[in-house]
Amino acid sequence: MAEENYKIKVQNVTKEYDMFKTQSDKLKSFFSLSKKNKIHHFWSLMGISFTVQPGEALGIIGVNGSGKSTISNIISGIIPQTTGLVDVRGDTSIVAINAGLRKNLTGRENIRMKSLMQGLTNRQIDDMMDDIIAFADIGDFVDQPVKDYSSGMRSRLGFSIAVHIKPDILIIDEALSVGDDTFYQKCVDKIDQFKEEGKTIIFVSHSLKQVRLLCDRVAWINYGKLRKIGPMEEVVSEYQKFIKWFKSLSKKEKKQFQKKEKTIQKNFDIDKYQKEVTQEYAESHPQDHNPAKTIHKRFYSEVMQEKMPWTAKILTWVVLFAMVFFCLVNVSGHPTMAVVRHPSYIVNPSKKMRYQKKDGKSVMVTKHEYKQLEKHAWGQR
Repeated sequence: MAEENYKIKVQNVTKEYDMFKTQSDKLKSFFSLSKKNKIHHFWSLMGISFTVQPGEALGIIGVNGSGKSTISNIISGIIPQTTGLVDVRGDTSIVAINAGLRKNLTGRENIRMKSLMQGLTNRQIDDMMDDIIAFADIGDFVDQPVKDYSSGMRSRLGFSIAVHIKPDILIIDEALSVGDDTFYQKCVDKIDQFKEEGKTIIFVSHSLKQVRLLCDRVAWINYGKLRKIGPMEEVVSEYQKFIKWFKSLSKKEKKQFQKKEKTIQKNFDIDKYQKEVTQEYAESHPQDHNPAKTIHKRFYSEVMQEKMPWTAKILTWVVLFAMVFFCLVNVSGHPTMAVVRHPSYIVNPSKKMRYQKKDGKSVMVTKHEYKQLEKHAWGQR
């Protein structure tokens, strides 16, 4: 069977977030061994599947909160998915207003840091440093901390670094929504150059004008689900109809619609979704005698565990208890064996300790005498 020809494959991808009200709730969940703790969940993505071909420019559109940035961050490797397969064949570089920039470092230091993370050598970075700075056009601010930059300056610097690293896959997440027309045109020209070189591009944007200009196909993600994917003009037209319908609603109707969609994301059942996918797979692959195992592997084999398993939680509690115990023993000044036999010695300020003799009788002795008697007892064993 020939290998599929794609640059990016996203299959049955979901992303779950735990909704903690306070930091204390987060700590309780981290250390809790019980499954009865009520934690509210929110599913930013609910089963996204698509492929991107080599040299293709795929646009991702949708209203705020639909999961556009979440899927772009998963593809770029910034965050892991909860379930599903993400197969990226090549180096990625994401361009977002704050992606990968350390605020306490200068622009120049960020250029070097991001380039080193992409595997470039210091000599290669030195050779292209002037070109990156010139393209970003941030002047003397290149030697100032990024925390002092405007959003436009951060975006220009991030875009300049990303395109000069020359990745196989360029992911642009709303990075062209800031900045002046001059810089925007420079970016468009650079993206066109990437397309001519056969690079693959993921373009996330609210600007349908930019999507029409730069993209071959478009994926419309609507409140965590892939509503439609296909030729650019076809999907954009459908999306515009939806936006026109949504704007025609009253303020109350808009809130009701958004609340309904958010409720679906909160109540999404991953087990039910997995069963649905398994049933579809079984119908299309009757030769597979264990479709449930195949789908379970597809869902979880490539997923990095985000939550601590109960065995690790138990080990954490044991280690924590041991640390506290030995700290208290050390502060008390009593020998460890004495504290094991008489735990009350941890809080006993008395200099006298009770020693149990072989004949069953006990005597009060000093700490020094206790150690000597213990040493003598061990020597006789």
